[in-house]
Amino acid sequence: MKQRNLSPLDQLLVSLDSGLRTIFGTPPLTERPNPAEDIEETELNAEERELAGRLMRINHAGEVSAQGLYQGQALTAKLPDVREKMERAAMEENDHLEWCERRLNELGTHKSLLNPAWYLGSLAIGAIAGAAGDKWSLGFVAETEHQVIKHLDEHLAQVSDKDQKTRAILEQMKVDESHHATVALQHGGAQLPWPVRNILMPLMSKVMTGSAYRI
Repeated sequence: MKQRNLSPLDQLLVSLDSGLRTIFGTPPLTERPNPAEDIEETELNAEERELAGRLMRINHAGEVSAQGLYQGQALTAKLPDVREKMERAAMEENDHLEWCERRLNELGTHKSLLNPAWYLGSLAIGAIAGAAGDKWSLGFVAETEHQVIKHLDEHLAQVSDKDQKTRAILEQMKVDESHHATVALQHGGAQLPWPVRNILMPLMSKVMTGSAYRI
């Protein structure tokens, strides 16, 4: 079956639809099961439950941002195979989005009220990265995933050992993020300049995680 080439307007409408689904609805998922689906819920005390909820709210907000990033890059990516890789990665990030939201519901807490801002901001950043060239766009993906993995390690160190459902989700997310970073580099991703990797991106991440933790 011949794949349809989307016009810039078509791509913009697809991105808009994806954004609405990400923030307000249910985005398309892959065939993969929720890694916590068959794990029995354990009793957590109020402090453990609150901490897990806040951390999962950060992760959910991060996945909303990831959707914006991938959609923005897809709008401006030059090479079709690069766009296809980003679309698959975006669908796997949708899995994370759904897993995090389900866990938030189980923990009895809410999603970040700032999710629309995270999506729109990341959409703009992704579009700029894509416009700069595919090697920088893919490099941005790889570096973003590396920084996400650091956050996931920090969260795993904080979550109660009893909370196996949350831990299972975070562990699978780590595996996926590492894979996305590897694929991005294999397809020509370039290492970002030191100030971007070590100053700008950590600063942006700190603002997002600090806000999502509370709001």
